[in-house]
Amino acid sequence: MHQLRKIATTAANLAVLILVVTGCSNGETKAVPELPERICWDVFASKDLVPFLPAGEKVTLSSRPFVLDEDLDSTTCSLDIDGRTQFQASARYETFEQGIDWSSYEKVDPDPINLGRKGIIWHNGAVSYIACEPSKSPSTPGKYIEVNLHTFDRPDNPEPRKALPALLKQFVAFAQRELNCE
Repeated sequence: MHQLRKIATTAANLAVLILVVTGCSNGETKAVPELPERICWDVFASKDLVPFLPAGEKVTLSSRPFVLDEDLDSTTCSLDIDGRTQFQASARYETFEQGIDWSSYEKVDPDPINLGRKGIIWHNGAVSYIACEPSKSPSTPGKYIEVNLHTFDRPDNPEPRKALPALLKQFVAFAQRELNCE
């Protein structure tokens, strides 16, 4: 009987401890903080990003104007939640097509996608490039724009992989329109 009472007391104490620990959140579930309707040069609808963004308290957006005037010029837009970057879009101007090097992405086993001149996608990123002014010869400079998207989440999260092709398509179309490219 004494052992039965001891087990019951231990079980009751454990139940109280569980209630205390879970009660600290007041039953509130954290969600993705409220975002502006459109982000990153107004290219992306926030609703398209929410499925792969983490819960948090504070959102910070930072970006430079989308202007790419000279070789190696670049611009980036970052969405941070609670001080950590969770989504990033960037574009870079390159004068020679062979200067676009994606060998560093080989370790993430990317798949090709048919966007721009060439594109690839992996679990939390995608990249493509367009030609605004193709080179007339291998030694003549042109104007190539590389566009990148990155999310910063776990490789086992399938949501970015589902969303990134459509987001990259929007970004390529925006870059073409904004920079008067093909």
